[in-house]
Amino acid sequence: VNLPFGKNVIGTKWVYKNKKDERGVVVRNKARFIAQEHRQEEGIDYDEVFAHVARIEAIRIFLAFAFYMGFKVYQMDVKSAFLYGKNNEEVYVSQPPGFIDPKFPKKVYKVVKALYGLHQAPRAWYATLSTFLVKSRYRRGIIDKTLFIKKDKKDIML
Repeated sequence: VNLPFGKNVIGTKWVYKNKKDERGVVVRNKARFIAQEHRQEEGIDYDEVFAHVARIEAIRIFLAFAFYMGFKVYQMDVKSAFLYGKNNEEVYVSQPPGFIDPKFPKKVYKVVKALYGLHQAPRAWYATLSTFLVKSRYRRGIIDKTLFIKKDKKDIML
């Protein structure tokens, strides 16, 4: 799209990483396309910044309770989690280095999904995750909003 008048364009870059096995042998090369967040201006490119992090007290209480009750504790990871979040603000980024369209070199991308490097990405991911959990009948914690609880027959899911 053409950059609207009065809007900033945020730079982009590629971040490369070698995935190694336990012996240090490279098994896969990875590339991640990210926004250069240092180019965002507060109040212009974004309004609020925050990343929900579980309070250490909540983690300790949870682990102590699980141990006391003899529960098995499982952990999960959502790959590329930020990319599932929806961007609710008008954000524009430059074309990726090495992939600039020769017919339209001045065009920019309008960001629809959250993108690594944007100040809004952690908030967008948390909003997506919490909406899913609430729809799945989890209750949000009272003291710690990052803790979600669901009781189902004999199971307790935190």
